[in-house]
Amino acid sequence: MNTSTHTPDLIAGGAQPAPVSITIDLKPALKFITCGSVDDGKSTLIGRLLVDSKAVLQDHLAGVQRQGETDLALLTDGLSAEREQGITIDVAYRYFATESRKFIIGDAPGHEQYTRNMVTAASSADAAVVLVDATKLDWKNPSMELLQQTRRHSLLVNLLRVPSIVFAVNKLDAVEDPALAFRNIEAALAAFARAAKIPVKATVPVSALKGFNVVDAKPGWCGYNGLSLLKLLEHLPVTPAETTEAFAFPVQWVEKFSSSSDTSQGRRVFWGRVAAGGVQPGQSVTVLPGGSTAVVAQVLDHTRQPKSILAGHSAGIVLDREVDVSRGDWLLATAAYEPSREISATVAWMDDEPLVAGRVYWTLHGHRWVKAKVRRIVHKLDVNTLAEEDATELPPNAIGHIELSLQEPLATLPYARSRVLGSLVLVDTASNKTSGAALIL
Repeated sequence: MNTSTHTPDLIAGGAQPAPVSITIDLKPALKFITCGSVDDGKSTLIGRLLVDSKAVLQDHLAGVQRQGETDLALLTDGLSAEREQGITIDVAYRYFATESRKFIIGDAPGHEQYTRNMVTAASSADAAVVLVDATKLDWKNPSMELLQQTRRHSLLVNLLRVPSIVFAVNKLDAVEDPALAFRNIEAALAAFARAAKIPVKATVPVSALKGFNVVDAKPGWCGYNGLSLLKLLEHLPVTPAETTEAFAFPVQWVEKFSSSSDTSQGRRVFWGRVAAGGVQPGQSVTVLPGGSTAVVAQVLDHTRQPKSILAGHSAGIVLDREVDVSRGDWLLATAAYEPSREISATVAWMDDEPLVAGRVYWTLHGHRWVKAKVRRIVHKLDVNTLAEEDATELPPNAIGHIELSLQEPLATLPYARSRVLGSLVLVDTASNKTSGAALIL
């Protein structure tokens, strides 16, 4: 929190008013997604968060009435197909704020065929709320099996390095013994998380329909006396910038800076977002591809003011001389990276056509497109047993380990160290459909 005090000028004929204290919240906005199986109540939960936090206008509420009652799910399901079918298809983003924090919510679909949309949302999220529908489970059995999509989404958000994962056990108001159900489901979730090595921040019993433990806590319900879901979210950290890695910068746009005859620096600005490390005037950089080196002459922020820039922020970079740099190229700290054409990665396969060895795809790394050939499928992950199985192909929505051969070398880092340098998107060369998300090992 940063508190500043402003004292207005004296008003003619009157006394000086008391100082006005203005409180400015500097805590960064939290971007989180809701995910889980179909009809677990994800859209309803977000609707409850929006309504109970007073983030929905009355005219908006009036537009989501069904048979005289508010349908909370319609606050996020905006596509006509979603409203007709009662399902979430695409990711819907909503914004709201409490007194202590701002939030960006992504409502991810639960159907298997829309897993690619969920992966897209999770790749940039700071937190994930995985919903579990208590009414779909054998909650009386301490050794119950979790739903396959609950497992898959939990594995995916963990693979995608979402920093904070929260399980929310929903619809406990609809079971005979909510306390027993929560106790057994919580134990099953904990056992799964341990086996899959998924760090979980908390497991919360909620009723999205009635509002229990969503915005306002319901002490003692289901034997739970912890924070409500919203209070937990208010305390979660955002994804830290990758400032400890060597400088890496994917060029997104090239601007002609000056037409003057000044030869002390280049006449173009290379704009983009710093992926790793930081940049300041005087440091040496290498261009990928090509291998040309140069020295940074100027660094501009988004308002075109000279300033050193760290990872996670946009920058405009002017080099000390004219170098062949285009959109998609990378500016890298000199001698810090060893570009390679051989990649080993975990892939979340999202295409309708299975992944087989020998296929060629376009690979997007930062803003650079390179062709990649699937050299080998190492194994497929069984989302139920978490076992690594031998496989000759990966079916839609499968997770597996593959090896790629690239047409041109890329400078990469393991995904565990860098979300940007460690991620690839595989795109079908014929249809241009997004086929898979690859996380470099």
